[in-house]
Amino acid sequence: MTDPCWIIHLPTRLTSVDEVAALAMALRRSLGHVLAIDFGETTLSEEDRQFARTRIWCDAPLDGPELRPAARCGRPAGHDGGCAPTPE
Repeated sequence: MTDPCWIIHLPTRLTSVDEVAALAMALRRSLGHVLAIDFGETTLSEEDRQFARTRIWCDAPLDGPELRPAARCGRPAGHDGGCAPTPE
C-alpha cells in the first residue's frame, strides 16, 4: 500500500474560467520542472461548486521510443486530433 498523495487547493480572485485556466497554464510553464507537482491532473472549480471540476489538460498516456515512459498528453482536455506531449 502506498502513502496517500496530497492536493493543494489554490483559491484565486479570478472570476472567469478562461482567466483561471490561463493562470494554471502559466504556473505549469514556470513550475513544470518541479517533479512533485502533477500538472496533468489539474482541475478547476467554482468556489461554491468544488464538486464540479473542469479538467485543463488531456493527460492521456503517450507511447513511443522517443518519449520518456511516463510521458502524458499536454494538449487541452477535449482536444481535436492526436495527443502530443506539449500543447500546440
